[in-house]
Amino acid sequence: MTYQNIETLSWIGDQHGWLRMIDQTLLPTELREIDCRQVETVWEAIKKLRVRGAPAIGIAAAYGVCIGLQTLPENADFDSFKTRLNEVGDYLASSRPTAVNLFWALNRMKAKAESCYELKNVAKIIDVLFSEAKAIHEEDRRICRLIGMFGQELFKDGDALLTHCNAGGLATADYGTALAVFFAATEKGKTIRVFADETRPLLQGARLTAWELMQRGIDVTLICDSMAAMVMKQGKINGVVVGADRIAANGDTANKIGTYSVAISAKVHGVPFYVAAPVSTFDLTLADGNGIPIEERDPEEICYGFGKRTAPEGVNVYNPAFDVTPAEFITGIITEHGIISPVNRENITKIVQS
Repeated sequence: MTYQNIETLSWIGDQHGWLRMIDQTLLPTELREIDCRQVETVWEAIKKLRVRGAPAIGIAAAYGVCIGLQTLPENADFDSFKTRLNEVGDYLASSRPTAVNLFWALNRMKAKAESCYELKNVAKIIDVLFSEAKAIHEEDRRICRLIGMFGQELFKDGDALLTHCNAGGLATADYGTALAVFFAATEKGKTIRVFADETRPLLQGARLTAWELMQRGIDVTLICDSMAAMVMKQGKINGVVVGADRIAANGDTANKIGTYSVAISAKVHGVPFYVAAPVSTFDLTLADGNGIPIEERDPEEICYGFGKRTAPEGVNVYNPAFDVTPAEFITGIITEHGIISPVNRENITKIVQS
């Protein structure tokens, strides 16, 4: 089975159904789907990176709310519904701290429920929430295509581009954010080449991005993270496109650890550096990147990756999952509303609120 034949996320059945997703921890050697029939399974999938990428996490969380509400009895009263809704939302919010789409989706679901509270009809509100989760899913498909359309205009036939981590269909509902730019360019008849950083310590670039691009027939070359600066110095890169997990009001951008290093290298070598992300990834409550919470993950991911110890027992490990690239290093941010360039508070506000 190829990537084109399987969705990253899909809902099976009516509002009493369940969420099905690709288990991304098994790629690229095994393509397996898992069914999430309990909210605990959704939480675990987000926490353990079975589903990852800010937009996909948001979609999973929205459906997770619907699944969590399925435990209510048919005759549940309104107060029991509100209590359960808050419990499910708080629980899912505890899965990962950095990706703002998680909280955006949960807040959107809660706001939708509150807009229907005057109905005092639990069954109807649950139906409305199911429709809202499906709307979030479908909106992301459209957003991905628009990001790709705007982004591909930045590059010409024959360009070679670099990306870090995975911001493709596996991270979204359909087409990706950063990878959407590559897919759209190819659909426009442009021949492009992509360099994919392996993305230590969990190798999302090697396991996921390289796999996705090969599935789409795009020329991809895998490199170690430490090779990016050298490849730029050699003049082999015409541009960098990455995704984002949270963007502050001034444009400071949190993305997978190692992105900051790529941005510095791009700045030094005069290579344009672009971030591709939906407007839902912006957190205008944060003045700058200093306020973005950075998730720290299990040290075993570094010293015992993929089944084999690669570091001495007892060594101290620091394992932040994300870093923050200052706005000054970002040439432009590609959104579904257009490209923000130069990246500053005024231009961001204009695009995000349009």
